[in-house]
Amino acid sequence: MPTQTKADRSAAAKKAAATRERNQKREESKDQGHKAAASRFSNDARDRVSKARDEAGKAASSVGKTGKATADAAVSAGRSAAARAGIGRKKK
Repeated sequence: MPTQTKADRSAAAKKAAATRERNQKREESKDQGHKAAASRFSNDARDRVSKARDEAGKAASSVGKTGKATADAAVSAGRSAAARAGIGRKKK
């Protein structure tokens, strides 16, 4: 095997440094994967609570609107019955 030149040693050192850097990043990302999963689950839970709160608000609003619509329908039905029976306001 021929003797190593300075360029060969330099290239080998750069390759080793790149490998060390890759391995270090791999170790860090292993930890970050657990942290990321925990954050993702936390964010997902927070989003679901927010969505549930919004839906509950919509449901309450919907119940209120349904109640109002039912009351309006009853008033209209009463007016219709009164008009058919001839009671109520008289036209001038």
